[in-house]
Amino acid sequence: MDAKQAFRLIKQGSISPIYVCYGTESYLMNEFIERLLEQVVEPDHREMAIVRFDTGETSLDVIIEEAETLPFLVPSKVILVRDSVLFASGKESSRIEHHPERLLTYMGQPSETTILIFLVGHEKLDERKKLVKTAKTNDSIIAFTPLQSEELLQWLNKRASNQGRTMGSSAAEELLRRVGTDLHALAAEADKLCLHAGQGGTVTAQSVQELVPMATEQNVFKLTEELAALRTAAAITLYYDLLKQREEPIKLMALLVRQFRNMLYVKELGSQGYTPQQMATQIGLHPYAVKITAEQARKFSQERLATMLSDLADLDYAMKTGRIEKTIGLELFLLKTGSSGAS
Repeated sequence: MDAKQAFRLIKQGSISPIYVCYGTESYLMNEFIERLLEQVVEPDHREMAIVRFDTGETSLDVIIEEAETLPFLVPSKVILVRDSVLFASGKESSRIEHHPERLLTYMGQPSETTILIFLVGHEKLDERKKLVKTAKTNDSIIAFTPLQSEELLQWLNKRASNQGRTMGSSAAEELLRRVGTDLHALAAEADKLCLHAGQGGTVTAQSVQELVPMATEQNVFKLTEELAALRTAAAITLYYDLLKQREEPIKLMALLVRQFRNMLYVKELGSQGYTPQQMATQIGLHPYAVKITAEQARKFSQERLATMLSDLADLDYAMKTGRIEKTIGLELFLLKTGSSGAS
Protein backbone atom coordinates (compact mmCIF):
# COMPACT_ATOMS: atom_id res chain seq x y z
CA MET A 1 0.00 0.00 0.00
CA ASP A 2 1.10 3.61 -0.37
CA ALA A 3 1.65 6.08 2.45
CA LYS A 4 -1.68 7.88 1.96
CA GLN A 5 -3.65 4.67 2.41
CA ALA A 6 -1.55 3.69 5.45
CA PHE A 7 -2.19 7.05 7.16
CA ARG A 8 -5.90 6.75 6.43
CA LEU A 9 -6.13 3.24 7.89
CA ILE A 10 -4.42 4.04 11.17
CA LYS A 11 -6.59 7.16 11.52
CA GLN A 12 -9.58 4.81 11.23
CA GLY A 13 -8.07 2.60 13.92
CA SER A 14 -7.21 -0.25 11.54
CA ILE A 15 -3.84 -1.43 12.86
CA SER A 16 -1.84 -4.35 11.46
CA PRO A 17 0.39 -6.55 13.64
CA ILE A 18 3.32 -6.27 11.18
CA TYR A 19 4.53 -3.45 8.94
CA VAL A 20 7.44 -3.23 6.52
CA CYS A 21 8.03 0.45 5.85
CA TYR A 22 10.49 1.29 3.08
CA GLY A 23 11.52 4.23 0.93
CA THR A 24 13.70 7.32 0.87
CA GLU A 25 11.16 9.77 2.32
CA SER A 26 12.26 9.44 5.95
CA TYR A 27 10.13 12.36 7.16
CA LEU A 28 6.88 10.69 6.10
CA MET A 29 8.05 7.36 7.49
CA ASN A 30 8.79 8.93 10.88
CA GLU A 31 5.47 10.78 10.78
CA PHE A 32 3.65 7.48 10.14
CA ILE A 33 5.37 5.89 13.13
CA GLU A 34 4.41 8.83 15.32
CA ARG A 35 0.76 8.68 14.23
CA LEU A 36 0.71 4.95 14.85
CA LEU A 37 2.19 5.37 18.33
CA GLU A 38 -0.44 8.00 19.14
CA GLN A 39 -3.11 5.43 18.29
CA VAL A 40 -1.77 2.44 20.23
CA VAL A 41 0.46 3.75 23.05
CA GLU A 42 -0.53 5.99 25.95
CA PRO A 43 1.91 8.90 26.42
CA ASP A 44 2.81 7.69 29.94
CA HIS A 45 3.52 4.18 28.63
CA ARG A 46 6.03 5.05 25.90
CA GLU A 47 9.14 4.14 27.83
CA MET A 48 7.83 0.65 28.58
CA ALA A 49 5.89 0.06 25.37
CA ILE A 50 8.49 0.90 22.69
CA VAL A 51 11.40 -1.42 21.95
CA ARG A 52 14.06 -0.65 19.33
CA PHE A 53 16.39 -2.97 17.42
CA ASP A 54 18.73 -2.90 14.44
CA THR A 55 19.28 -6.01 12.31
CA GLY A 56 22.89 -4.93 11.90
CA GLU A 57 23.41 -5.40 15.64
CA THR A 58 20.74 -7.84 16.85
CA SER A 59 19.80 -11.28 15.55
CA LEU A 60 16.32 -11.96 14.25
CA ASP A 61 15.94 -14.69 16.88
CA VAL A 62 16.21 -12.09 19.67
CA ILE A 63 13.77 -9.76 17.88
CA ILE A 64 11.15 -12.50 17.43
CA GLU A 65 11.56 -13.65 21.03
CA GLU A 66 10.83 -10.09 22.14
CA ALA A 67 7.81 -9.95 19.83
CA GLU A 68 6.43 -13.18 21.28
CA THR A 69 6.99 -12.06 24.89
CA LEU A 70 4.01 -10.48 26.61
CA PRO A 71 4.42 -6.74 27.34
CA PHE A 72 5.38 -5.74 30.86
CA LEU A 73 3.03 -3.38 32.76
CA VAL A 74 1.46 -2.10 29.51
CA PRO A 75 -1.35 -3.57 27.39
CA SER A 76 0.68 -3.73 24.17
CA LYS A 77 4.08 -2.86 22.76
CA VAL A 78 5.62 -1.64 19.53
CA ILE A 79 8.91 -3.03 18.24
CA LEU A 80 10.78 -0.77 15.81
CA VAL A 81 13.48 -2.53 13.77
CA ARG A 82 15.94 -0.67 11.56
CA ASP A 83 16.80 -3.01 8.71
CA SER A 84 19.19 -3.01 5.77
CA VAL A 85 19.66 -6.76 5.61
CA LEU A 86 16.43 -8.78 5.67
CA PHE A 87 14.18 -6.89 3.25
CA ALA A 88 16.47 -4.50 1.44
CA SER A 89 17.61 -4.71 -2.14
CA GLY A 90 21.40 -4.57 -2.33
CA LYS A 91 24.58 -6.22 -1.18
CA GLU A 92 24.66 -4.88 2.37
CA SER A 93 25.16 -7.69 4.84
CA SER A 94 25.31 -8.09 8.59
CA ARG A 95 27.89 -9.61 10.89
CA ILE A 96 24.94 -11.06 12.77
CA GLU A 97 23.53 -14.41 11.67
CA HIS A 98 19.82 -14.25 10.92
CA HIS A 99 17.26 -17.01 10.45
CA PRO A 100 14.52 -15.58 8.17
CA GLU A 101 12.38 -18.67 8.68
CA ARG A 102 11.72 -17.50 12.25
CA LEU A 103 10.14 -14.33 10.92
CA LEU A 104 8.21 -16.24 8.25
CA THR A 105 6.71 -18.43 10.96
CA TYR A 106 5.89 -15.39 13.08
CA MET A 107 4.19 -13.70 10.13
CA GLY A 108 1.79 -16.63 9.98
CA GLN A 109 0.72 -16.17 13.59
CA PRO A 110 1.79 -12.78 14.99
CA SER A 111 1.34 -11.84 18.63
CA GLU A 112 -1.88 -10.02 19.46
CA THR A 113 -0.08 -7.72 21.91
CA THR A 114 2.82 -6.68 19.67
CA ILE A 115 3.12 -4.45 16.62
CA LEU A 116 6.32 -5.31 14.77
CA ILE A 117 7.59 -2.63 12.39
CA PHE A 118 10.59 -2.94 10.07
CA LEU A 119 12.03 0.36 8.84
CA VAL A 120 13.97 -0.03 5.59
CA GLY A 121 15.53 3.20 4.32
CA HIS A 122 16.06 1.91 0.79
CA GLU A 123 14.42 2.90 -2.46
CA LYS A 124 13.44 -0.71 -3.22
CA LEU A 125 12.89 -4.03 -1.49
CA ASP A 126 14.36 -7.27 -2.75
CA GLU A 127 11.33 -8.79 -4.47
CA ARG A 128 13.15 -12.13 -4.80
CA LYS A 129 13.16 -12.74 -1.06
CA LYS A 130 10.46 -14.90 0.46
CA LEU A 131 10.13 -12.44 3.37
CA VAL A 132 9.22 -9.66 0.94
CA LYS A 133 6.80 -11.87 -0.99
CA THR A 134 5.06 -12.96 2.21
CA ALA A 135 4.81 -9.41 3.56
CA LYS A 136 3.41 -8.30 0.22
CA THR A 137 0.80 -11.08 0.28
CA ASN A 138 -0.20 -9.99 3.80
CA ASP A 139 -0.47 -6.36 2.62
CA SER A 140 2.09 -5.37 5.25
CA ILE A 141 4.37 -3.30 2.99
CA ILE A 142 4.15 0.50 2.91
CA ALA A 143 6.09 2.58 0.38
CA PHE A 144 7.30 6.02 1.44
CA THR A 145 8.34 7.60 -1.85
CA PRO A 146 9.03 11.28 -2.65
CA LEU A 147 5.91 13.37 -3.11
CA GLN A 148 5.01 14.64 -6.57
CA SER A 149 4.84 18.39 -7.25
CA GLU A 150 1.09 18.67 -6.59
CA GLU A 151 1.37 16.44 -3.52
CA LEU A 152 4.06 18.72 -2.07
CA LEU A 153 1.80 21.74 -2.49
CA GLN A 154 -1.10 19.85 -0.89
CA TRP A 155 1.15 18.72 1.96
CA LEU A 156 2.19 22.31 2.71
CA ASN A 157 -1.41 23.56 2.51
CA LYS A 158 -2.55 20.82 4.89
CA ARG A 159 0.27 21.53 7.34
CA ALA A 160 -0.79 25.19 7.49
CA SER A 161 -4.47 24.25 7.75
CA ASN A 162 -3.76 21.93 10.70
CA GLN A 163 -2.31 24.94 12.53
CA GLY A 164 -5.31 27.15 11.77
CA ARG A 165 -3.59 29.07 8.99
CA THR A 166 -3.99 29.34 5.23
CA MET A 167 -1.19 28.97 2.72
CA GLY A 168 -2.00 29.87 -0.88
CA SER A 169 -0.50 28.09 -3.86
CA SER A 170 1.77 31.04 -4.70
CA ALA A 171 3.21 31.00 -1.16
CA ALA A 172 3.69 27.23 -1.24
CA GLU A 173 5.42 27.42 -4.62
CA GLU A 174 7.71 30.19 -3.40
CA LEU A 175 8.57 28.13 -0.33
CA LEU A 176 9.46 25.14 -2.51
CA ARG A 177 11.55 27.38 -4.76
CA ARG A 178 13.52 28.67 -1.78
CA VAL A 179 13.88 25.56 0.36
CA GLY A 180 13.71 22.66 -2.09
CA THR A 181 11.95 19.36 -1.54
CA ASP A 182 13.39 18.18 1.78
CA LEU A 183 10.34 17.69 4.02
CA HIS A 184 12.29 18.25 7.24
CA ALA A 185 13.40 21.71 6.05
CA LEU A 186 9.98 22.49 4.56
CA ALA A 187 8.21 21.57 7.79
CA ALA A 188 10.49 23.81 9.87
CA GLU A 189 10.06 26.80 7.54
CA ALA A 190 6.31 26.25 7.15
CA ASP A 191 5.86 26.18 10.94
CA LYS A 192 7.89 29.39 11.26
CA LEU A 193 5.72 31.09 8.65
CA CYS A 194 2.53 29.89 10.36
CA LEU A 195 3.75 31.29 13.67
CA HIS A 196 4.39 34.62 11.96
CA ALA A 197 0.95 34.62 10.30
CA GLY A 198 -0.84 34.08 13.62
CA GLN A 199 -4.03 32.14 14.35
CA GLY A 200 -6.42 32.41 11.41
CA GLY A 201 -3.82 34.26 9.35
CA THR A 202 -2.54 33.68 5.83
CA VAL A 203 0.98 32.79 4.75
CA THR A 204 1.71 34.91 1.69
CA ALA A 205 4.37 34.71 -1.00
CA GLN A 206 5.72 38.04 0.26
CA SER A 207 6.16 36.72 3.80
CA VAL A 208 8.00 33.70 2.39
CA GLN A 209 10.36 36.00 0.48
CA GLU A 210 10.98 38.10 3.57
CA LEU A 211 11.39 35.34 6.14
CA VAL A 212 12.85 32.32 4.31
CA PRO A 213 16.44 32.46 3.05
CA MET A 214 17.21 30.78 -0.23
CA ALA A 215 19.05 27.47 0.24
CA THR A 216 22.38 27.20 -1.58
CA GLU A 217 21.15 24.57 -4.03
CA GLN A 218 18.05 26.63 -4.76
CA ASN A 219 20.28 29.66 -5.40
CA VAL A 220 22.11 27.60 -7.99
CA PHE A 221 18.74 26.85 -9.63
CA LYS A 222 18.16 30.61 -9.67
CA LEU A 223 21.64 31.21 -11.06
CA THR A 224 21.00 28.92 -14.01
CA GLU A 225 17.64 30.63 -14.60
CA GLU A 226 19.37 34.01 -14.82
CA LEU A 227 21.95 32.62 -17.25
CA ALA A 228 19.24 31.06 -19.42
CA ALA A 229 17.37 34.37 -19.53
CA LEU A 230 20.60 36.21 -20.48
CA ARG A 231 20.38 38.27 -17.29
CA THR A 232 24.13 38.22 -16.78
CA ALA A 233 24.18 41.15 -14.34
CA ALA A 234 21.59 39.44 -12.13
CA ALA A 235 23.61 36.20 -12.23
CA ILE A 236 26.79 38.03 -11.16
CA THR A 237 24.92 39.83 -8.36
CA LEU A 238 23.55 36.52 -7.09
CA TYR A 239 27.03 34.98 -7.29
CA TYR A 240 28.53 37.73 -5.12
CA ASP A 241 25.64 37.44 -2.67
CA LEU A 242 26.58 33.78 -2.27
CA LEU A 243 30.23 34.71 -1.75
CA LYS A 244 29.15 37.11 1.02
CA GLN A 245 27.42 34.12 2.63
CA ARG A 246 30.85 32.40 2.65
CA GLU A 247 29.95 29.91 -0.05
CA GLU A 248 33.05 28.45 -1.68
CA PRO A 249 33.39 29.01 -5.47
CA ILE A 250 34.50 25.39 -5.94
CA LYS A 251 31.36 24.16 -4.16
CA LEU A 252 29.19 26.48 -6.28
CA MET A 253 30.91 25.24 -9.41
CA ALA A 254 30.24 21.62 -8.40
CA LEU A 255 26.55 22.43 -7.92
CA LEU A 256 26.46 24.13 -11.32
CA VAL A 257 28.06 21.05 -12.89
CA ARG A 258 25.43 18.83 -11.31
CA GLN A 259 22.59 21.08 -12.47
CA PHE A 260 23.84 21.38 -16.05
CA ARG A 261 24.46 17.63 -16.15
CA ASN A 262 20.93 16.95 -14.88
CA MET A 263 19.56 19.32 -17.53
CA LEU A 264 21.42 17.38 -20.20
CA TYR A 265 20.12 14.06 -18.81
CA VAL A 266 16.55 15.41 -18.78
CA LYS A 267 16.80 16.57 -22.39
CA GLU A 268 18.24 13.24 -23.52
CA LEU A 269 15.68 11.17 -21.61
CA GLY A 270 12.86 13.42 -22.80
CA SER A 271 13.90 12.84 -26.41
CA GLN A 272 13.65 9.10 -25.71
CA GLY A 273 10.06 9.41 -24.46
CA TYR A 274 10.66 9.11 -20.71
CA THR A 275 7.98 10.51 -18.40
CA PRO A 276 8.99 12.91 -15.58
CA GLN A 277 8.49 10.13 -13.02
CA GLN A 278 10.70 7.77 -15.02
CA MET A 279 13.30 10.51 -15.30
CA ALA A 280 13.24 11.03 -11.53
CA THR A 281 13.93 7.34 -10.97
CA GLN A 282 16.59 7.17 -13.66
CA ILE A 283 18.52 10.27 -12.55
CA GLY A 284 17.88 9.94 -8.82
CA LEU A 285 16.16 13.32 -8.46
CA HIS A 286 12.99 14.34 -6.67
CA PRO A 287 10.06 14.64 -9.15
CA TYR A 288 9.72 18.35 -8.32
CA ALA A 289 13.43 18.88 -9.08
CA VAL A 290 12.91 17.10 -12.42
CA LYS A 291 10.05 19.48 -13.22
CA ILE A 292 12.17 22.59 -12.51
CA THR A 293 15.19 21.12 -14.31
CA ALA A 294 13.09 20.31 -17.38
CA GLU A 295 11.78 23.88 -17.48
CA GLN A 296 15.33 25.22 -17.41
CA ALA A 297 16.63 22.65 -19.90
CA ARG A 298 14.17 23.85 -22.54
CA LYS A 299 16.15 27.10 -22.72
CA PHE A 300 19.41 25.34 -23.63
CA SER A 301 20.36 23.13 -26.54
CA GLN A 302 22.07 19.81 -25.82
CA GLU A 303 25.18 21.08 -27.62
CA ARG A 304 25.29 24.19 -25.42
CA LEU A 305 24.94 22.16 -22.23
CA ALA A 306 27.72 19.81 -23.33
CA THR A 307 29.97 22.81 -24.08
CA MET A 308 29.31 24.36 -20.67
CA LEU A 309 30.12 21.10 -18.91
CA SER A 310 33.37 20.91 -20.85
CA ASP A 311 34.18 24.52 -19.91
CA LEU A 312 33.47 23.77 -16.24
CA ALA A 313 35.75 20.73 -16.34
CA ASP A 314 38.57 22.93 -17.69
CA LEU A 315 37.81 25.56 -15.04
CA ASP A 316 37.88 22.93 -12.27
CA TYR A 317 41.36 21.85 -13.37
CA ALA A 318 42.58 25.46 -13.62
CA MET A 319 41.26 26.30 -10.14
CA LYS A 320 42.74 23.25 -8.45
CA THR A 321 46.14 23.67 -10.08
CA GLY A 322 46.34 27.37 -9.23
CA ARG A 323 46.29 28.55 -12.84
CA ILE A 324 43.39 30.89 -12.02
CA GLU A 325 42.06 32.43 -8.84
CA LYS A 326 38.85 30.56 -8.02
CA THR A 327 36.56 33.55 -7.35
CA ILE A 328 37.58 35.29 -10.57
CA GLY A 329 37.52 32.02 -12.51
CA LEU A 330 33.87 31.30 -11.77
CA GLU A 331 32.90 34.92 -12.40
CA LEU A 332 34.53 34.78 -15.84
CA PHE A 333 32.62 31.57 -16.60
CA LEU A 334 29.32 33.26 -15.68
CA LEU A 335 30.15 36.28 -17.82
CA LYS A 336 31.09 34.11 -20.78
CA THR A 337 28.04 31.85 -20.41
CA GLY A 338 25.63 34.77 -20.05
CA SER A 339 27.01 36.57 -23.07
CA SER A 340 26.99 33.38 -25.20
CA GLY A 341 23.31 32.68 -24.56
CA ALA A 342 21.50 29.36 -24.40
CA SER A 343 21.75 28.24 -28.00
